[in-house]
Amino acid sequence: MSTIRRKFGEDYQVVNTNRSMTFAAPVKKKRQRFVEKNGRCNVQHGNLGGETSRYISDLFTTLVDLKWRWNLLIFILTYTVAWLVMASMWWVIAYIRGDLSHGGHKSTYTPCVANVYNFPSAFLFFIETEATIGYGHRYITEKCPEGIILFLFQSLLGSIVDAFLIGCMFIKMSQPKKRAETLMFSQDAVISQRDGKLCLMFRVGNLRNSHMVSAQIRCKLIKSRQTPEGEFLPLDQCELDVGFGTGADQLFLVSPLTICHEINTKSPFFDLSQRSLMNEQFEIVVILEGIVETTGMTCQARTSYTEDEVLWGHRFLPVMSLEEGFFRVDYSQFHNTFEVNTPPYSVKEQEEKSSLTSPNTLPVAPAPSSPPLGNAGRSGGRRDRLLSADYADHAEDQPSRLPSKLQRMSSTKEEHLWRGLRSVPSLPGGKASSTGDLPLSIQRLRSSSIPAVRQGQPEEQVQLLSLDGEAEDGEPEKHRLPAAAVGAVATPAAAPVHFPSAGGRPEDNLPAKLRRMNADR
Repeated sequence: MSTIRRKFGEDYQVVNTNRSMTFAAPVKKKRQRFVEKNGRCNVQHGNLGGETSRYISDLFTTLVDLKWRWNLLIFILTYTVAWLVMASMWWVIAYIRGDLSHGGHKSTYTPCVANVYNFPSAFLFFIETEATIGYGHRYITEKCPEGIILFLFQSLLGSIVDAFLIGCMFIKMSQPKKRAETLMFSQDAVISQRDGKLCLMFRVGNLRNSHMVSAQIRCKLIKSRQTPEGEFLPLDQCELDVGFGTGADQLFLVSPLTICHEINTKSPFFDLSQRSLMNEQFEIVVILEGIVETTGMTCQARTSYTEDEVLWGHRFLPVMSLEEGFFRVDYSQFHNTFEVNTPPYSVKEQEEKSSLTSPNTLPVAPAPSSPPLGNAGRSGGRRDRLLSADYADHAEDQPSRLPSKLQRMSSTKEEHLWRGLRSVPSLPGGKASSTGDLPLSIQRLRSSSIPAVRQGQPEEQVQLLSLDGEAEDGEPEKHRLPAAAVGAVATPAAAPVHFPSAGGRPEDNLPAKLRRMNADR
């Protein structure tokens, strides 16, 4: 342990490699697994009825799938029966031709097969012919055409039997199932945080120096569920993303790797917490596929993790260490884990909690930059003012979204604004008009408040006041007017707008551009 601390730092001080003492999962009643830890699928097919004939139609695959004991039995019985049948056929030919009655086969007599007197001699002749031994004592003569035909049939039948049985045995011996025995999976899966995200992780390793070419890993979640329509789906299969979109599922399996499944909104474990894990029933099936480098055959290794084999708040102990000139893998620590601080809440609960604690911030309008010179500056300022007014109207439509403190501040600001507007004497019978989206009030100023341009003529000047909410202390500010109206309103040297003392409406004496804008509003 001191060596591990020196190599990996003090973060791995508290490590207990005895899994049975500290990190053992809670003891539960053992339930039926869909896939065993060694990868064997715990499924049996029954009540096939007339479908069993399909196994006979694919006889070669059926023989390969049989266990070794049955393969050896079929191998021995096939050769034994074939030898006995062919030996019997040679004996029958000798019996029909009368070769058995001539015990010693006189020199003047020509038999079908020389030196075949009984069944044992016929059997030995068949073995010598089939195995191409050819001792030279027993042989076929030219006086036996039926023997020649049987010899051709024997050669063809022997080649077919040899190819079938020897090929079956070779395929069975070269199957990469035993290669999967050297591919390791961790005994438990863990759930902890990685890069700030809650992840389900397990570990895989390769014990051989020969690599797995194009190794790829997949995960399936086996869990029964019921659809909203009421249909019950036993052992429903759901895909677990282990990096399919990023290419993380393609493994370079030279050293042990930790496979990670990120728990997010698309994960079936989105609402899984430490407490709900104790009451869940599911099984995670892991499938590792690759091509064996030495044989070029595809190999598949499988394992599974049930809910009691998933440890919440644990992390795998590192097994890699740097030696002089190479990296060393310590497989004695392959299955060991250590406990880390992990929130016991599900990802769904964490997102809901974060959404409740974080305040809803309003979008802030960008700060106006220094206005450009000329007419562009006037048009840009007017555009900014219109956008800010649109946003103010939109914000007033949704007051309920503001926090209580902001609502009080907004109401206080509105009270100050209306007080300032009430303090200004309104125009008798006047109407509100607007330029663009900003409301304007037309007020009548008597000649006593503004010096008259012409003596002896009581004049009244129209002053356009902005009711913008940004005005402070109830003081309205002048709105930017178009160039045609600026000379009539804001410029002192320009002639003011005159109203008749009796009769008529004030709006009739406005400039033509302002009247068009008021009519549009």
